[in-house]
Amino acid sequence: DSGNTAWLLISTALVMVMLPGLALFYGGLVRRKNVLSTIMHSFFGLAIVSVVWVIIGFTLAFGPDVGDRGLIGNLDFLLFQDVGLDPNPDYAASIPFVLFASFQMMFAAITPALITGAFAERKRFGAFVLFTILWSILVYAPLAHWVWAPGGWLRELGALDYAGGTVVHISSGV
Repeated sequence: DSGNTAWLLISTALVMVMLPGLALFYGGLVRRKNVLSTIMHSFFGLAIVSVVWVIIGFTLAFGPDVGDRGLIGNLDFLLFQDVGLDPNPDYAASIPFVLFASFQMMFAAITPALITGAFAERKRFGAFVLFTILWSILVYAPLAHWVWAPGGWLRELGALDYAGGTVVHISSGV
């Protein structure tokens, strides 16, 4: 559906535009000597999470369930294998699957950027990179699977998280 595809492209861009806004906001909260590094956290976070998402994050979050327990996705979509222009009926039957994956990637990228405000001026860049990679794989991807993937245990209990209140905001706050 061209209308749905256009809307999701716009929505993906709007979520991505939140990152510079967040970077400028956090940059305004720190001392002058730390502005650049604080802004860099948000922008580099987008880059590193995008790579992690394509390699393994998406498949852990949205791959078919491992063992029917609702805890984590399998490796069917490792390196975006079988994530293409054909719609996926489990997630979005009227848009390209790669667009759905890209939209979700923007949420995966902004979530650690939200966390950077908690350690602004207190964490070295190398520690931030390691934290972001590990957090994306060990916290964000399983939680996204629990809530948003078919078979996810919280989804099966009836949890509805349309706008990312649990996966994005609660997880970054905690």
